[in-house]
Amino acid sequence: MANIEHLNLIKVNKLKWIEWRKNNPKIEPDLSEALLSGLNLLDADLQAVNLNKADLSNSLLPAVNLSNANLSSANLHSALLVKANLSNANLSLANLSAANLKEADLIHANLIGANLSKANLKGADLSNANLIGVDLSEANLKASDLSGAKLMRANLRDANLRSANLISADFSKANLYEAELIDAYLYKADFQEANLSQAHLIGAYLFRANMSFCELSKVDLRWTNLSKVNFTGANLRGANLRGANLDKAILTGVHLQGAIMPDGSIHP
Repeated sequence: MANIEHLNLIKVNKLKWIEWRKNNPKIEPDLSEALLSGLNLLDADLQAVNLNKADLSNSLLPAVNLSNANLSSANLHSALLVKANLSNANLSLANLSAANLKEADLIHANLIGANLSKANLKGADLSNANLIGVDLSEANLKASDLSGAKLMRANLRDANLRSANLISADFSKANLYEAELIDAYLYKADFQEANLSQAHLIGAYLFRANMSFCELSKVDLRWTNLSKVNFTGANLRGANLRGANLDKAILTGVHLQGAIMPDGSIHP
């Protein structure tokens, strides 16, 4: 439960909260399970604050410093977190559905099992973040940075990843059904056993990516760089590979029935 003194400070007088934090830098405030829904917390210093299971739904937190904060199991549904600093924050099992995290800093954040469905993460920095088992269905990740991020078993169905930086990201066993990855940068990304059926990757850069045993039926790979990609055991039935670069790609055990090949011919 939240510390009553800490809770009253932030709910009653935000300016006093800011002053108190400056004067007590060694105290880690406890706002766990606090009801803060709909509050305007602009400029509030929430660095390293315990907000475990707190209700921050519909709250206003633009550019707020939440680095190293404990937001595990917190409710941040529809919260405004544009340009917020959430680096190294613990957001495991948090509800961030429909939250606005445009250009937010989530470097090294722990988001294991979090709900980010329909969240706006356009231009956000999620490099090296832990997103194992996260729900990012219908999320907007356009031009975001997910380099080195862990997305094993994540749900990215219908997500927008256009022009995203996905260098060395781990999508093994993730669901990217009908996801938009047009012009995405996927150098050395790992998609082993992932589902990219009917996903759109026109113009994407997949040099040395791992797509072994991947579900790629009816995927759109037109004009992509697939040089040295490992497609071992992948299902590419009905895929569109027109104009793609398959130089030195590994195609051992690949299923290509009905696929449109780089030269425009249809594989028998």
